[in-house]
Amino acid sequence: MSTLFKRTDMCGNLRAEDDGREVILNGWVAKQRSLGGLIFVDLRDKTGIVQVVFDDTIPEDIFAAAEGLRSEYVIGVKGVVRERSAKNSNLPTGDIEVLASSLVIYSQAETPPIYIRDDDNVDDNLRLKYRYLDLRKLKMQRNLTFRHRVTKLARDYFDEQSFTEVETPMLIKSTPEGARDYIVPSRVYPGSFYALPQSPQLFKQLLMVGGTDRYMQIVKCFRDEDLRADRQPEFTQIDLEMSFVDTDDVIKVQEGFLKRLFKELLGVDIKTPLPRLSWDEAMERYGSDKPDTRFGFELKKLNDVVAACNFKVFTDVLAAGGDVRGICIDGGSAHFSRKDIDKLTESARAYGAKGLVWLRVAEGEINSSVNKFFSQEELGRIAAVFEAKEGDLILIVSDRAKVVFDTLGFLRRDIAKKLGLLDDSRYELLWVVDFPLFERDEESGRLKAMHHPFTSPKLDQLDLLESEPEKVKADAYDIVLNGVELGGGSIRIHDQSLQARMFKVLGLSEEECAEKFGFLIEAFKYGAPPHGGLAYGLDRLVMLLLGESSIREVMAFPKNQNAQCMVSEAPAPVDEEQLRELALDIRCQK
Repeated sequence: MSTLFKRTDMCGNLRAEDDGREVILNGWVAKQRSLGGLIFVDLRDKTGIVQVVFDDTIPEDIFAAAEGLRSEYVIGVKGVVRERSAKNSNLPTGDIEVLASSLVIYSQAETPPIYIRDDDNVDDNLRLKYRYLDLRKLKMQRNLTFRHRVTKLARDYFDEQSFTEVETPMLIKSTPEGARDYIVPSRVYPGSFYALPQSPQLFKQLLMVGGTDRYMQIVKCFRDEDLRADRQPEFTQIDLEMSFVDTDDVIKVQEGFLKRLFKELLGVDIKTPLPRLSWDEAMERYGSDKPDTRFGFELKKLNDVVAACNFKVFTDVLAAGGDVRGICIDGGSAHFSRKDIDKLTESARAYGAKGLVWLRVAEGEINSSVNKFFSQEELGRIAAVFEAKEGDLILIVSDRAKVVFDTLGFLRRDIAKKLGLLDDSRYELLWVVDFPLFERDEESGRLKAMHHPFTSPKLDQLDLLESEPEKVKADAYDIVLNGVELGGGSIRIHDQSLQARMFKVLGLSEEECAEKFGFLIEAFKYGAPPHGGLAYGLDRLVMLLLGESSIREVMAFPKNQNAQCMVSEAPAPVDEEQLRELALDIRCQK
């Protein structure tokens, strides 16, 4: 066992004002360079890198040990801080170095399979397989430290607002709503299963029934779903619930949190109250319920303008109750060739669109992909809707409303990205409110809750609940940053009879309700306060604040795109004895 050098300082914290001070450092060797009588070592810990110098005035055995140092050796160093003769402006510690007087080697290291540097450009799966090495990178340590600061700030802020942090169960009953559950077999009850929670929704509502009044939790949640850059099978929420509140109360508390978060961690002052957009307005203007408002290209409806045209594609869509809408790209003609528009058209097909109609506004005329169906006067009327000017490009989609919104919502942001208009230094926060309470399942045609069946309808629309349910708005709200949903929530139903009506509209029988949600319904019999809440996706929040493109960059041990843990090789088979204890027989389906 090597002697432990008790650290006095972190490597990345030393500065010019420490000149002449004796220090003890511990860390990893990032690089070693030997120049005869001088040995230079870049020593790294989670705070950064500092240069350590060994010269031939130290004992021969220490100098010889320094000569043998290799990358990723773990060492301790004693020495004196001094001014650096050749300063390095790229390092925060670049004005100083440490002249070593003593050295201890805690452990040696083989050549690592990946470079320990931020710009290594290594394959993601290799990074995840050797995540414990990847985490040594300064960027990853900075990201994890920032994440810690977000959670600490959240706990401090919500504590000041009289929230109580309460842990809710990880092993719960499966309630097949939304994404697929991860299930856990019970050894004590053979043939029965727990589920891992997709959210603590029911339990946090029970906490309100229990008188907790204001609850918060930084909690793991699980969803067995296909992955994207901002999704993982296990993720973390900042989960909140409040009693005796309405939407304005919830939003006011959250805006206080966001204001402090941006100020203390980013040095950014956000103006509150934040803008609010109704769901209808967000869809009409941006084609998305999480609109990015850092740029224009707003949607315009063309139904009236093209209602009497000779272009059958448009008129057939209108006759079927669909929509014709478009966006105008300022100066877009100069940036998008016909080949580029063809690529945009292919992208649009992924959202259900059958094609794109384009118009280029030029001096004295308008060129388009549908010239033979429209006169210049008719094309001019379309351009006038957008107040288009010379050099602008108009893109039009016609289909049922959902396809039109999805397609144009994607195109406006994709084009803005291609044009370099997505400024990550701008933070455009807004609330989207007044969501529809229900939506139609595209496959079955049945009504389903847009959020979840415990979301309260607007109380002034209760008379429409059974007769015209699709017109009913939810008392729900999402917080959106730069086109990404940070979190969402709603005022909950606390009245037994209203909850029963909600279940009935959703087509759930009393038996189904009792089977899935019986314990919540039972609890409501004994007095439930009006309550509402919200949950932030912590991983996504940190990702956006740091300007990262994937939540994997802000999680210590994420899964890969196939939901595998590359470090531990999970999921993996278990032995026959474990299966027998659980009364399970595995039949693999290929």
